[in-house]
Amino acid sequence: MSSGSKLVTKILEKLATYQPKIEEQLTGKIIAVADGVAKVSGLYGVSYLEMVEFPHGVFGVAINLEEKQVGVIVLGDYLKLQEGDEVKNTGKLLSIAVGEELIGRVIDPIGNPLDGKGEIRSKKNYPIEKVAPGVIARQPVNTSLATGIKAIDAMIPIGRGQRELIIGDRGVGKTQIALDTIINQKEEKVICIYVAIGQKASRVAQVISELEKNHALSHTIIVAANASDPASYQYLAPYAGCAIGEYFMDLGRDALVIYDDLSKHAWAYRQISLILRRPSGREAYPGDVFYLHSRLLERACRLNQEHGGGSLTALPIIETLAGDLSSYIPTNVISITDGQIYLEPDLFYSGMRPAISVGASVSRVGGSAQIKAMKQVAGRLRLDLAQYRELAAFAQFSSDLDAATKNQIERGSRMTQLLKQATFKPMQVELQIALLWAGVNGFLDDIATNDITQFETEYLEYLQTSERKLLKSIKEEKKLSEDIEKKLKKAVEDFKKSWQVKK
Repeated sequence: MSSGSKLVTKILEKLATYQPKIEEQLTGKIIAVADGVAKVSGLYGVSYLEMVEFPHGVFGVAINLEEKQVGVIVLGDYLKLQEGDEVKNTGKLLSIAVGEELIGRVIDPIGNPLDGKGEIRSKKNYPIEKVAPGVIARQPVNTSLATGIKAIDAMIPIGRGQRELIIGDRGVGKTQIALDTIINQKEEKVICIYVAIGQKASRVAQVISELEKNHALSHTIIVAANASDPASYQYLAPYAGCAIGEYFMDLGRDALVIYDDLSKHAWAYRQISLILRRPSGREAYPGDVFYLHSRLLERACRLNQEHGGGSLTALPIIETLAGDLSSYIPTNVISITDGQIYLEPDLFYSGMRPAISVGASVSRVGGSAQIKAMKQVAGRLRLDLAQYRELAAFAQFSSDLDAATKNQIERGSRMTQLLKQATFKPMQVELQIALLWAGVNGFLDDIATNDITQFETEYLEYLQTSERKLLKSIKEEKKLSEDIEKKLKKAVEDFKKSWQVKK
């Protein structure tokens, strides 16, 4: 048989065994593209949040399903795309790589590294949008997430699995509270995810630098969607951060996610919605902005032991304009969260740092997220500050005050001074308790208000060098027994004698 005949025979054999496969693929064409959003015709069977493929290796995700067209947010350089380009579906829902490999890295909202440290090789993906765990899968929030900030840990405690809003005008220290909280988790075994939404790249670089300086990047993941990035990235960033946090929660670990900030997230969503011609609601925002944030924040919770016992704590940040708490987005997020920490500009500019307004701030989880020792101290502290504010306001109109009123005002001014705290210096809970105990029990009443900061610094050094056993007892017992209170009294009295001699 000739070689030609052999070849024909082989071809015929192959054709006899060939089974044709039919693959169905949806295709469409770009009708219009602008500001990171494309309108596509023809993708009739595409699902909500399904990824689609554009030319030049650019991907997108379908978010607006209409009768004759689909609204797609572009995940990449939308300037490469033009009207008439072909679009294909992928059959995959939008997801992000998760895992230990992300710790210490800076990524964009679709998982690409931004820190120049090489490729991230993760084996697992999590969907960016997911239904929040149901009530049956949750357990009460009763374990403290210490921020290291005296005013918060004592009066506005945050628990693991809680959603606590940080709210205030621009430049009053909202991000600083978040960074101090991240730094304080070094010894707490909490994985932190910091989501930067719509910020300048220089500002994000500054945050990374501060975390590195304070050795906090080793337990932190940063998801960055900068101001120069498309609106689509700013819209997806918080959901990406939440998905990464859920991975650790599902492993039975504790995670903390910070959204900085959700005002810019709503603005990015509004931009996308206006391009897609979605109907606007109150204040020209789309009516579904409440749903936008509620489905994100509801995913924060503490799972019960049957589901691993992990937790995801959320600290969303909202920027107000001229202290207006009653505008659309602040009222939305206040109603979704379990409390808020309100930072007041007047306090900030008067030198009170952190500028926390005790009257307007609240934690709806309350004392259940505090250790007993802190509860014992915090009850008196709140009372002293409340009385101080009322009496100080009254004293402005009267020069003739009795001794008891003067003493209360004096103690309140000292306690206010005691709650001031330097940036990037979170404090261990046992040190906070020892310090605040001395204040609420009157041991600082004979110290001049201007000397309180110096006294605090030197007293804390004294406790850490000479009273380590006492601090260890507070940390381990988590309550102030009579014996511990006697030792605290002796410690502060002994230190005051030596401190006043030095002065």
